[in-house]
Amino acid sequence: MSDMIEKDAIRAVIADMQAAWNRGDFPGYMAGFANPDVIFVSRGRIQKDWKATLDHYIADYGGAPGSQGELAFSNIRIEILAPDAAQLISDYELVRSAGNQTGVNTRLMRKRDGRWVIALNHVSQVEK
Repeated sequence: MSDMIEKDAIRAVIADMQAAWNRGDFPGYMAGFANPDVIFVSRGRIQKDWKATLDHYIADYGGAPGSQGELAFSNIRIEILAPDAAQLISDYELVRSAGNQTGVNTRLMRKRDGRWVIALNHVSQVEK
């Protein structure tokens, strides 16, 4: 497939994740990540696995309808590295009553069983 088709497929995964988050569907959001072996890097350390990350999102963001806030990914840049690997860098902004968050995601995308998923997710949050 052409790089444009692959980039469009990756953008669709990210758009689906954003839409799932914004409707409070945390399992739907997590569907964009490799399960169970995704690696999350945040706050200067390697974080929990797929299931523990889902549990964290539900506990920290799922307290009441709408408490997850409104997530937006922007300035998405994708580089295809191999037929089954791509690098994605994007800005993100989460607007919520408990406090806004903004920063950058760096993601290693892998194509598994014909579908792009995030294998490595690094978050760099702007500290207020």
